[in-house]
Amino acid sequence: MLPDPLFPIANFLAMAGWLVLALSPLSPRWSDRVAGVAIPLILSVGYTALILAFWSRAPGGFDSLANVMALFTMPQIALAGWVHYLAFDLLIGAWIARTARAERVPHLLVLPCLALTFLFGPVGYLTFTLIRASRSLPAPLVTEPR
Repeated sequence: MLPDPLFPIANFLAMAGWLVLALSPLSPRWSDRVAGVAIPLILSVGYTALILAFWSRAPGGFDSLANVMALFTMPQIALAGWVHYLAFDLLIGAWIARTARAERVPHLLVLPCLALTFLFGPVGYLTFTLIRASRSLPAPLVTEPR
């Protein structure tokens, strides 16, 4: 199996999920089902197939940085790693969108978090967590001057 034709398919699926999340206020239930369940499941099936087919032939391992780098010298395992990122980042993005709706975080604050999660995974999660924390802080006491 050549990984090159599968790469754009995985990217297209993930991008469709991110677009659905960006537009999630228009149809929250559909967003949850597509970006939070269906697309991650499809990506997970692809990931599992790649791992089952190629893992035993892959060089390297997880015991050192050098061995992790060696794992990704095999194109099929590199694709599996990429699909892993696509699926899990999309799951985190779906969680962000769902949690933001439940906590009434304005979608304009959520959009940068989604973009950051898409591009840099944990940075988007951290940003959203900081936004949530800042919204739960008590309002400062304001006293009138005497």
